This record gives sequence, structure tokens and C-alpha cells, in this order.
Amino acid sequence: MTHPLTRISLVAVSLLATACTETEDTADADDALRARAAAIHNSIMTIDSHDDIPFDFATATVDPQNASRQVTLEKMRAGGLDVAFFIVYVGQTERTTENYAKAKADALIKFEAIHRMAEQMYPEEIDIAYSADDVERIHDSGKLVAAIGIENGYVLGQDLSMLAIYHELGARYITLAHNGHNDIADSAQPRTQYGDENSEHGGISEFGADVIAEMNRLGFMVDVSHISKAAALDAMRLSRAPVIASHSSAYALAAHPRNLDDETLLALRENGGVMQAVAFAGYVKVQPPEQRDARNELWAEFDIDNPRDLPNLTQEQRREFDQRWAEILDRWPPADLQDFVDHIDYSVNLIGIDHVGISSDFDGGGGVNGWQDASETFNVTLELVRRGYSRAEIEKLWGTNLLRVWREVEAVAAAKLN
Repeated sequence: MTHPLTRISLVAVSLLATACTETEDTADADDALRARAAAIHNSIMTIDSHDDIPFDFATATVDPQNASRQVTLEKMRAGGLDVAFFIVYVGQTERTTENYAKAKADALIKFEAIHRMAEQMYPEEIDIAYSADDVERIHDSGKLVAAIGIENGYVLGQDLSMLAIYHELGARYITLAHNGHNDIADSAQPRTQYGDENSEHGGISEFGADVIAEMNRLGFMVDVSHISKAAALDAMRLSRAPVIASHSSAYALAAHPRNLDDETLLALRENGGVMQAVAFAGYVKVQPPEQRDARNELWAEFDIDNPRDLPNLTQEQRREFDQRWAEILDRWPPADLQDFVDHIDYSVNLIGIDHVGISSDFDGGGGVNGWQDASETFNVTLELVRRGYSRAEIEKLWGTNLLRVWREVEAVAAAKLN
């Protein structure tokens, strides 16, 4: 006869064995899922439609290969990020003749930096794409791909002829405005320090309509990120080609003025465009006012307006800033990869898999836990696989949707030129 304690021990051993088997099964399933995600990630082309650069990019100070940045050539290779839109960003200032001239000069500095990276520093590793076909050709050659976008049409000033110059330099999309109204469009975030009212043009200005027509003629993608809802809807009505939102997420999940509401997303679908969901923590997950106030107080204390100003701090200031910022993040955890992919899910469910893409806004404030730099790009694909997206769907999200819009823009330009 078996002793009662022996029977209990046998039951315990049986339960332990079952638990171990279930754990092993779970681990095996996770390994299989990761392997499937890796196979998909390595077989498709990945495009990030928005990566910022500083004015000293592609110098000894900021080496594109391995500088202390979110996007470098090394990190692109490590994470399997194949294509990056390097951004010519110039911030809004008061609209004067002198400031228009400075904005144009600043834009040229960044154009020169991107060309220097690809043509002088690392021509064996990365090439500039001037067309959608170029993107695929360069990628097929084994090189990384640099595309160029302009963030803030302020760099035109009031001079329509600048569009042809920027197009010749390789820019293939223009974000019509940034933070603050300009002569083209109303911004989603007016700047009171420049005298902005809630609306200046009621959407797109008359000059802005001319800008969009010329962008269609030359072959620029019209970018509705950062502009007001009225301006975005105007841009879709005015453009003869589909538009993009190069780095915006879903307002329904995070009520931030930089995000697109359902009406705008549905109009984008009807327009044939694509919304590039952005992994910018503040747009992915809106924090309570207390977190915002703590952040603003910290920024004011260190005399910075946004993360782009951090390199201006001394090493000692940066250490103290980082410690204080970490304390804020401990109290109010930032958005993570799952929060970000929720925006992709929501947008796909609302407007369809053909109208959604992916962007980071790296080195311009972007990044969520799990995708904090280009080296972690695979994690996005892994999360999409976890959620049941097929290879074909993931390929669309990672770039073929954007390339489809780019080609349609090129077709409109070709028809206008013939």
C-alpha cells in the first residue's frame, strides 16, 4: 500500500512535470514565432519615413556611421532598417525677409550633409534615392537607402521657385508646416510667440494651393503631418496625387493635436494616401497634465524647447538632466511598443491595410520602449507577427504602401510634364 505522503509527492511531481512541459511548450512556441518574424523581417524592405538630423550631421562631430544617435548606419544594419528618410527640418520663426533667407540657407546645410554622407563619406554603404524605383534598385544592390524629406514648407519662404531647387537636391516630400503657421498652411500647433491665432488661413492659403500644384507638377509627395485638420482636408482636396502623413498617429487612441482623427483618416483613405504611424511617445500615449508640467519645468530650468536642444547642454548639465528626466519617467511610464502597434491596429481596422505605414521620428523626439533606435527595428516586426499580421501585410506596412503612393505621385508629375 502506498503511503499518503508518497501519493502527495507523486501528485506534486506530476504537477511540476506538467508545469515544466507547459513552460517548455511556451518557450518553443515563442522561439518559433521569433524565427518566423526574423524570416519575414530579413526578406522584406523596411522604410522609416521620418528621421531627423542636426546641422552638423555628416561631420567629424556627428559621424553617420556610429555617432551617439538613434539612427546610424551601424544601427540600421543591426536592426534591419533598410531605408530612412533623412529630414531637412528648419523650425518656424517670425516671418521676415531676413528669416526667410536664413531658413533657406539652413535647409541647404542639411541637404549638403545628406549628400556628404552618401557621396563622400560612405558611398559604398548608402545611396540617395530620387525615385521609388531607385529605392528598390539600391536595396537590391545590398546598400542602405537614404531618401530626403523636408519638414516645414517655411524653407520656401514666399518663393515658389525654391521647389524646383529642393527637388533637384533630392527632396521627395514636404511637410507643409510645422509648429506654427506659415505662408502655406495653418499648423496643428499654433505658436503664440509669433502672433499665431488658432487659424490664419482657414486651412491652406492661396499661396499654399499654388505650392501644392507645383509639388504635383514636380513630383513631391504632399505631407499633411503637423498641419491643422482643415489644412489636411484642404490638401487632400487640392492635390492631384495621393498625400502622406509622414509621421502621425491616431487621435482616437491619443488625443494630441498632432494626431489624425477618424474623419481625416477616412479622407486619407479616399484620397488613396498613407498614414505613417509614428513611434513618438507623446503622440502614442498622452500623459496626464502633471507629467507635462514636470517636463516643462525641467525644460525651462535647462533652457531647452524640445529634445533637439539637448546637445547644447554641457556634459555635467546633460547628466543632471538625464537623472531628473529618469525620475519623471519612473513616475509616469512612457509609451511602449505595444502602445505604438495599437495605433497601427486601430488605423488598419479603420482605413485598411493599404493606407498605413511606419515611422519613428528618431532624433527628433521619437522612440518608445522597445523601439528606441534603429537597432531595435526588428521588434516592430516581431510585435506585428505576434498580432497575426501576415508577411504580405507586414511588407505593406513597412514600405510598399509608401512606395505605391510615391509612384502615383511620380505618375501625376509625368503626366503634367508631357
